[in-house]
Amino acid sequence: MPKVLFKRKLRVAIAQINCTVGDLEGNAAKIKEYAEMADKAGADIVSFPELALTGYPPEDLLVKPKFIQDNLSELKKLVKYIGNIAAVVGFVDRQGKEIFNAAAIIYKGKIRGVYRKVHLPNYGVFDEKRYFSSGCRPLIFKYGDAVLGVGICEDIWHFDGPLKCQAVSGAKLIININASPYYAGKIQKRQEVIRRQARENGVVIVYTNLVGGQDELVFDGQSMIVDKTGRVVAMAEAFKEDLLITDIIIPLTKIKSKKYLSVISEKLPFKNKITLPVKNARPLEEVQETYQALTLGLKDYVLKNGFRKVVIGLSGGIDSALVATIAADALGKENVIGVFMPSLYSSRESDEDSRQLADNLKLKLLHIPIEEIRKVYLKELQPHFAGLESNIAEENLQARIRGNIVMALSNKFGWLVLTTGNKSEMSTGYATLYGDMAGGFAVIKDVPKTLVYKLVKYRNSLNAVIPERIITKEPTAELKPDQKDSDTLPVYQTLDPILKAYIEEDSDLDMIVSLGFSKDMVVRVANMVDKSEYKRRQSPPGIKITPKAFGRDRRMPITNKYRG
Repeated sequence: MPKVLFKRKLRVAIAQINCTVGDLEGNAAKIKEYAEMADKAGADIVSFPELALTGYPPEDLLVKPKFIQDNLSELKKLVKYIGNIAAVVGFVDRQGKEIFNAAAIIYKGKIRGVYRKVHLPNYGVFDEKRYFSSGCRPLIFKYGDAVLGVGICEDIWHFDGPLKCQAVSGAKLIININASPYYAGKIQKRQEVIRRQARENGVVIVYTNLVGGQDELVFDGQSMIVDKTGRVVAMAEAFKEDLLITDIIIPLTKIKSKKYLSVISEKLPFKNKITLPVKNARPLEEVQETYQALTLGLKDYVLKNGFRKVVIGLSGGIDSALVATIAADALGKENVIGVFMPSLYSSRESDEDSRQLADNLKLKLLHIPIEEIRKVYLKELQPHFAGLESNIAEENLQARIRGNIVMALSNKFGWLVLTTGNKSEMSTGYATLYGDMAGGFAVIKDVPKTLVYKLVKYRNSLNAVIPERIITKEPTAELKPDQKDSDTLPVYQTLDPILKAYIEEDSDLDMIVSLGFSKDMVVRVANMVDKSEYKRRQSPPGIKITPKAFGRDRRMPITNKYRG
């Protein structure tokens, strides 16, 4: 091991920024802005998230040669603005026909070194091996008399990976830049890995994470600094841009081998540093964390795609009430329009509850009855349906009429339609294709019904905007007399644990039965899930908040005879 000589105080900054995929100029401008802020605060070094310049994940933009070149050109322009502070900036590097997920270490207008990500994740929402080649050099960097290593996201999850090699080579500070997406409980798993790496390797770890929404993904930030004992000494805000600046003490070591060494500067910049208060944001409770993830994910999806207002079909039920409340919190009440579309089977209570919700949230509410439209549909279909019993076909006409109405409003006024189906419904097919599934964004697509109730309870604890009757009444689609969800589905307290085991944990049927559920029930639920894959393929994108969401996470064949 390298011999420890003295100790050095470094002021490190984490620029936890919200990048937009493909906005190369905008992302570069934000990097420049935060680098200047960190410099003025006396920071010696500032780190930015993984692929901060391109946004994450850029997906098939990476197969466009001009996109790669434009990213390199923007980096070249950015470098000129980085002065008396070292900056670690994520970008896409290129060598011949290969491209790399990389970090540029910039100081005084020059790139002093480039680290290329070694471990490329290829599971869940990640498919980096589709695009990138792996780096092979676990670089360390000399910055004055301090030695540091740089890693990128997945690299830190491997205990025999680049970090260990960097520590053995003399690095006492590791800067790891990330685009680690949120799901409930992810922060605890991250901290376990980072704290263990810090303890086992005797290093301080600066963990910089992306924040913001990108299509189905939400990045929660919660960047942190962990000392060599594994203690979290500073933590950035959750779901917000933040500049976390902290003074750290690292031992100085004499490096015997220069095999992996690059030099940032032989001297640290002189800075007049005022004492800073220690900032350590408190971790959020899980339901609060999930609510903020949904709010940020919706806000960024709407605004980054050029919309300003959204429209929601309000039914008087708990799902549409939650979606409307999240939308009002994310976008402002003036940018949310509710539509109540009663049919013959809509109850007076649903009408009253929708109006009360709109009043509480101060939303504009449109009232568009669909009964006359429904009668026209039935009249035109009567010759073709003659002699057949009324069934789900007639019921679903109502949902599809409502879908047509909200889409017409969207086309006319440029409002984005938010759908209101939850994960329990999406799993079992208890949602109408071209009806309540019609729209541009599915806010609670990955939220099980039992979690819907917890989110509503949490939101009402801040101020009670969702009427109590919406919470307490039995769930119903109101498509026929006295209809209840439980006529078709198991009660949600039974259904959701089965769905979690089958979808998120990939448990086989016997294993689920062993948890205490009847075999008939488990087989019935699994069949509903399997037979509804074609519906989910046609649903709008929605925010990932569980370990395995539909779409990017779970990719099942539609044509599939396996029933194991």
